[in-house]
Amino acid sequence: MSRSRIMLVDDEPGALEILAGILEQENHEVFTAQDGEAALSILKESSFDLVLTDLNMPKLDGLELIRRIQQVDSGMMTIVLTGCGTIDNAVAAMKAGAFDYITKPFKIDELILTVKRALEYGSLKTQNKNLKQLVGEVSSFRNIIGDSEEIQRVFSLIHKVSDTDATVLIQGESGTGKELVARAIHFNSRRAEAPMIPINCAAIPRDLLESELFGHVKGAFTGATISRVGRFELANGGTLFLDEIADMPTELQVKILRVLQGQQFERVGGTKTIQVNVRIIAATNKDLEKEIKNGRFREDLFYRLNVIPIHLPPLRERITDIPVLIQHFLNRFNKDKNRNVKGFTKEALLCLESYAWPGNVRELENLVERMTILCENDLIGIEDIPEKFQASIKPQSVQSVDFPAKGLSLNQAVESFENGLIIKALKQAGGVKSKAAKLLNLNRTTLLEKLKKKKLNSWADDETDQHP
Repeated sequence: MSRSRIMLVDDEPGALEILAGILEQENHEVFTAQDGEAALSILKESSFDLVLTDLNMPKLDGLELIRRIQQVDSGMMTIVLTGCGTIDNAVAAMKAGAFDYITKPFKIDELILTVKRALEYGSLKTQNKNLKQLVGEVSSFRNIIGDSEEIQRVFSLIHKVSDTDATVLIQGESGTGKELVARAIHFNSRRAEAPMIPINCAAIPRDLLESELFGHVKGAFTGATISRVGRFELANGGTLFLDEIADMPTELQVKILRVLQGQQFERVGGTKTIQVNVRIIAATNKDLEKEIKNGRFREDLFYRLNVIPIHLPPLRERITDIPVLIQHFLNRFNKDKNRNVKGFTKEALLCLESYAWPGNVRELENLVERMTILCENDLIGIEDIPEKFQASIKPQSVQSVDFPAKGLSLNQAVESFENGLIIKALKQAGGVKSKAAKLLNLNRTTLLEKLKKKKLNSWADDETDQHP
């Protein structure tokens, strides 16, 4: 990880020396200037992640320096350090564009934490700025790959809901691309110029999640040495993406409901009501209606979130997208890894189409990356694919079966072989179930029952199919 570059501006050499020593111990790269004009000269020649400036200085004071910096680079993070810790000074610093201010004499921990928060926020701003440069790519949904009916329905929904402020609930198994859909919605909306702030509700300890979402005031709890801005405030004017919403503690769900209802909240330990303008996009890999029945999710919050539901189908329900996805990943990894793999053999492709893909698109992506690196030929053959994937179609005849040392599961082998036959028949029949049933010498209703039992529901939902 690269070191952060910090500019310190103070007319007192002793103060500069102390500050520089503290921040260099935190592994930051520190530069100093003794007045605002000297700082501006340096800033014109080099870029910095943060400027920490004194308020009262000759030639150019701290507030004017911040204003000049904002004119040159509005993304530059600034902190004011002053011995005049009045409310008026604080307000003036914030209006000028400062991230925060610290009063002298300061505590070292307070300084380090404030600098850390400013750098984190600056990093988020930079990420969102870079993402905005890719809006054209996101707008065309180039990161959401597929031409199946199932994925086309998702594209249609994204087009319809993007430029509204409606709350969206994205549901789908892990690895189906829920965050990609959330980003496509945000960057195709009128909020695209504002930040999209993600938070994974399952990844943050429950006792810290409330502070992460709403922020806290100084002294709110042990260790809260400074006030902190939460994700809702960071996302003001833009979008907050609540990933894995089903894992949010029920006591915190009440507060989320209030924000959805009134777009307002209080920081942890605070009494001031903060008003925000945030669009909510939530996502989960769980069945929220089941979670409600089990008492783990609030029904009223579900209805607030489920204004626009988007269901992402698992990869096993969009089998026709597998060749397209494979080629997309091959193109990318050939370029990134300096390889020249042209594709998969027909047998290898059939093997992958027969596999259940519990990890969905993410699992397929990881496999293609591995195969691109390890393949020694122009084409990836079935012999190159790990046994785990080969088991889905390998036992085509007794003669072709090679028993591993630990043996194999007869039921799994038979099930996999049957899956492969059904998929091959469907492909040959162009997806028409009545024709596929004839190829398999089955009744159409029997085939439909098997498709549903095997969770190949997308085939059973094909409206173009004709009854015999």
